[in-house]
Amino acid sequence: MADRTALIVDDEPDIRELLEMSISSMGVKVESAGDVESARQLLRQTRFDVCITDMRLPDASGIELVKHIQSTYPALPTAVITAYGNVDTAVEALKAGAFDFVSKPVDLDVLRRLVKTALRLAPHDADSGHPESILLGDSDAMENVRKMIRKLARSQAPIYVSGESGTGKELAARLIHESGPRADGPFVPVNCGAIPDHLVESEFFGYKKGSFTGATRDKEGLFQSSSGGTLFLDEVADLPQDMQVKLLRAIQERAVRPIGDHREIPIDVRILSATHKDLAEEVHEGTFRQDLFYRLNVIQLVMPSLRDRPEDIALHADFILGKLGREWETVPPHLDESALAALKRYPFPGNVRELENILQRAMTLSDGDVIHAEDLHLPAAPGDAAPATGPAESAGSASPASGAGPLPESGQIDLESYLERVEREAIEKALEASRYNKTAAAKKLGISFRALRYRLKKIGIE
Repeated sequence: MADRTALIVDDEPDIRELLEMSISSMGVKVESAGDVESARQLLRQTRFDVCITDMRLPDASGIELVKHIQSTYPALPTAVITAYGNVDTAVEALKAGAFDFVSKPVDLDVLRRLVKTALRLAPHDADSGHPESILLGDSDAMENVRKMIRKLARSQAPIYVSGESGTGKELAARLIHESGPRADGPFVPVNCGAIPDHLVESEFFGYKKGSFTGATRDKEGLFQSSSGGTLFLDEVADLPQDMQVKLLRAIQERAVRPIGDHREIPIDVRILSATHKDLAEEVHEGTFRQDLFYRLNVIQLVMPSLRDRPEDIALHADFILGKLGREWETVPPHLDESALAALKRYPFPGNVRELENILQRAMTLSDGDVIHAEDLHLPAAPGDAAPATGPAESAGSASPASGAGPLPESGQIDLESYLERVEREAIEKALEASRYNKTAAAKKLGISFRALRYRLKKIGIE
């Protein structure tokens, strides 16, 4: 770090000296200023790799310096020092473009971690090759998303990713992580709606051995396991109310207390969150805390729906079919003009995830190397007649003597398991009758060879 330089801006000489000594011990050259005007002069004379400024300065506020640096030196990560417990000021600074914040009295270990993270964002590393190209789309909407991700990756501010189901919210969150200074740390995604209410606290914060019945060992929580990296809270709107309070405290205090522990553990985690719900509406209805919403929604990234960018459908389709071809070890078919036109007309309520399901089904059912519009079996619009059953569906029920047995006349059944048994037995009988010649078995079942290979893989028959 010998060639790195930091700028300290604080009007209190004792604090300036303490910060200078702490950062200099890392091998970083340090220059300092006591007010905003002096800081501006130094910025004009020297290229800095990180700036740390107090919020209260004699001639202007730290926020004004942050805004000046953002507009004039956008590649320079700037952190602010805030008064103890003044989270609102910290949030204001993050919205203005600050990289991160540290509270008084300054914890020197926290300060050094902050500087190390900031130095990974040095301007000469800015073109190291971000992986945002994985986020497909040539439309203006997707180009704007990629530009936003590049900006957000440089910050440590909490990000709220909004958008419909299937628009790629987790992918966007992962790219923010991988494009930023925490890329070497873990990316820990968690679906908040999938954790039972009584386990949420122990999953997030961990617990100590003996803290409750069944706690036979210490367990690390999600905050601890994502230390130095990013914690992605998917479907955050599904968190129970009592956990929302505890999450808010963890974000504000940057510390968690495992169940059964008497002390708090500092955490070094960036929080990203997402939900397909309208979080502002959830706040209005009283199901989501307003104060937590403001802490999570410091900056919002909106993922566009697929129906709003139909020009990207062909690109997505080519990528998905290529991926399926590699997975199935076969040459993938391509869409003809009628199929592509049908996809562009379809509203895609499930977005890219639904497109993948549609193409997987079409690739299974189509014969030959071309997918036609009729192979897509697009869901009917509300009020339309249901689409006719395709050959693969009818093939699964073509075994009148199926050992799966008749459907029960009363009580609940597991329809998926029942149909899978019927399908498995029909395929096994076709394979036996054809002496395990898969081409002949596919002909007996009335499906394509490709469809049979897919179904064999799905039900685990080699």
